Formats: sequence, structure tokens, C-alpha cells
Amino acid sequence: MQIEHILLWVAILIFVSVVSSKLSDKFGIPILLLFLTIGVLAGSEGIGGIYFDDAKLSKSIGVVALIFIIFSGGFDTNWKDAQSVILPGAILSTAGVLMTAVITGFFAVYILKFSVLEGLLLGSIVSSTDAPAVFSILRSKRISLKQPLKPLLEFESGSNDPMAIFLTVGFISILTVKDMGIAALIPRFMLDMSVGAVIGYLMARFIVIFINRLKLGYEGLYPVIMISFVMLTYVIAVFLKGNGILAVYFAGLMLGKAEFPNKKMIMRFHEGLAWLAQIVMFVTLGLLVFPSHIVPLIGTGFLLTLLLMMVARPVSVFLCLVPFNMNMRKKVMIAWVGLRGSVPIILATFPFMAGIQQADTIFNIVFFVVIASVFIQGTSIPILSKILKLDVPLANKTNYPIEFEKTASFDAEMIDVIVPFDSEVVGKRIGDLNIPEKCLIMLICRKGKFVIPSGDMVIDSGDVLLVLANTADFSAFQQMLARLKREGS
Repeated sequence: MQIEHILLWVAILIFVSVVSSKLSDKFGIPILLLFLTIGVLAGSEGIGGIYFDDAKLSKSIGVVALIFIIFSGGFDTNWKDAQSVILPGAILSTAGVLMTAVITGFFAVYILKFSVLEGLLLGSIVSSTDAPAVFSILRSKRISLKQPLKPLLEFESGSNDPMAIFLTVGFISILTVKDMGIAALIPRFMLDMSVGAVIGYLMARFIVIFINRLKLGYEGLYPVIMISFVMLTYVIAVFLKGNGILAVYFAGLMLGKAEFPNKKMIMRFHEGLAWLAQIVMFVTLGLLVFPSHIVPLIGTGFLLTLLLMMVARPVSVFLCLVPFNMNMRKKVMIAWVGLRGSVPIILATFPFMAGIQQADTIFNIVFFVVIASVFIQGTSIPILSKILKLDVPLANKTNYPIEFEKTASFDAEMIDVIVPFDSEVVGKRIGDLNIPEKCLIMLICRKGKFVIPSGDMVIDSGDVLLVLANTADFSAFQQMLARLKREGS
């Protein structure tokens, strides 16, 4: 095939994938499902007729894509929200994944007549969750989840992939290496996770120091050099026998709470890169699937999916959250939103490379489990969140025509705040307000339109004020807005 034809197909598949995201926004169809469907339709048994049967290439593409998806997820995590859920999130992403893998594995032994190790391998592959799929569905319905569900699910999904990868690689090793037992996984686990976390932390510290001192002449090069740092983080961790995915996630998490030049631009770039990686990965994995091979496994796959959703995931969640003060409604919601996502399908290509006897069955079962999980759980999440009274309106995010990037050398932030309808400032001129000295109203959003403030402008209820201030003065400004008219002068 000539390069022009390859580029044509790549352009068409990316274009169709991006445009199809509007279906997710409008109808609440999980975007993962759309991307996979596009890949299947473009494949040899679909309308595209593209024959693709290279599991090794699919695995390589999947791993590279996963590196940038996981990094972006960590980078975009709100550290203030994540701090309160680190302990339960860490338990869910380690012990919870292990319990899910073991329970699902024994179901697989019984249903598919696998050996115990083959069953545990299958359980490990489908043990991780994909919270971004959950929040894309909720976002399409203009709802979110009450605290601490959102940060907990985000943290769990971002940090549980390394455990699933470790278990998958570990059980493949036991199946392929003579005289290797399960006990050998314990020291390997300690080395894998500790090295990954340390490398991620150290690389994040190095990246911040380096970028702060680099002072590149072209802003567009900052995202480029960050790509090299992300890949270096993964490779260094792997070379030192650590978990590269954990290192990348941890580096992203640390960078998300750090301050350095052009952070917002780098963050936006990597968000776009992560989307591109998801499209390429899902379409590639979709191409790899032969639907005719899945049809004979629909019955067993559906039963395994139900057991995973109704037994394995809930049991692991309830046991992991016993030490924490969380009501049953929230536990039920956490258990139900454990959607399978991209990682299980990528991990399902690993047995091919290792020559596992049941590799083809494992891949097709995993693909079906992911599709069924996303379809069944994904479409029911908005309804369940309302039944459990755990839904909250999705906050509207205003895109302002001006931007501000906080740096370590400047003690101020730009924050938006809504003027309450009964605030004492309503009806008063800006020039007459006792605004703190280091607090400046930069812009006013009124009825969807932006207005440049002046001293003579009168404040209305519902105005959104874009304020530049340090922490202390912004707090004082908020207190002024919160004072009611009956308490005012």
C-alpha cells in the first residue's frame, strides 16, 4: 500500500472518530464504544476491508498510547481533591484489583474450563477500571457525582492500571517460566511498585527544575520536550525493573500540583495528545478483532461480564472500603461504575506474544467483556446516580478571553466568583466597594457576555467576576460578597 493510501485511511479514521464524539455528547453513548466500533467496521470483516492481524504491533501501539493517556490523566488530576481520597483510592487500586482478578479468575476457571493460572491471567487482564469513560457519559447528561466519588474514582482508575499490568505480566511469567511459583510475585511486586513510584517522583522534580531554568526561545517547544520527559520516565523505570506506567502516572500527578512556565499550554497539548492516542489505540484494537471469532463466545462472555459486574467488583469494593466512613449508596455507586476500558484490551494482546495456549480465547472474551461492560454499565450510570441521589448538576465551565498562569514568583491567582442575588454589593458601583488592596476585578461575565469593568459599573446579582488576587485578599473579597443586604450599610 502506498504512503498516500495509508495517510488517506489514517485521516479518514481520525476524522470519523473525532466527529463521532458528538454522538457521545448528544446520546450518552460511551466514546470508547464508538472508537472501537469504527475500528471493527474498518477491519477485514467490516465495510473498510482492512486486514490487520498483527498482535505484536497492536501491543506496541497500545503501550505507547497508554503512556501518554496515563500521564495526561495524572497531570490533569486536581491535587486538592485527590489528597482526601489517596488512602481509599490506593487500597482500591491495589487490593481491590487483586481481589477482582482472583474472583473473576476462579469464575473463568469454572465457566471456560481454564486452568487456575489461565483463569487468574484472564481475571488480571480485566481487573482495572476506566473512570474517564464514566465521566464522559455523565458529562453528556450534564451531571456529575457528589464528593468524594468523583476524585476517588478518578484516582482509582488512574492508579489501578499498574497493578493490573503487574498481575498480567506476573501470571504470564508463571505460565511460561519453569518452576516459578506465585510466591515469587511478592518481592517482584515490591520492587515493581516502589521503583516506579520513586522514578516518577524524582523525574517530576527534575522536570520542574529543568523547565524553570531552560527558558526556551520558542513556547511551542515546551510540549515537545515534555514528550521526551514522559518517554524517559517510562523507559528509566522499566530499565530499573520498575513499573513504567506507575512512574508515568506518578510523574504526571506531581507535575499537576507543581508550578512551571507554560504549564497550561503543556497541559492542553497533552490532553489533545491523549485523545489522539485513545483514537489510534481503540481503532487499532478494533481492527485487530474478528467479530466472527467472538460470536461463539457471546454466551460465556456475557455470563462472565455479569459475574464481574455483580459479584467480583462489588465484593472487592465493599471489602476495601470497610475501614472508611462511607454510606452504602456511595459504595454501590463506586462498585457499579467500575467500567472496563482500554487497558484490558491492550493487556489481552500480551498472551499472544508469550505464546499462551488460550491467547485467542482470552483476547476475544476480554474484548466482549469490555464492550458489554461499557454498554450495560455505561448507559445505566446516569439513571443509577439519580436513583441513589448521588448526582449533582455539572458545573458550567466558562472560557474567558484572557488567561493567567500562576508562577512561583507571583503570589496571585485568577479565580471566578458568582455574585449572590442577596449580596450587599448588588446595586453598588465598583468604585464604591471596599475591595481589598491586592484584589483586582479583571472581567465581568453578565448574561453570557463579557464586560470590561470600570469604577462606575454597577454590580448585578448573578454577575460572574473574574478576580486576580492573592489567597488572603480573595478570601476577604468572598466574605464581602457573602454579606447579605440586610446586614449591609
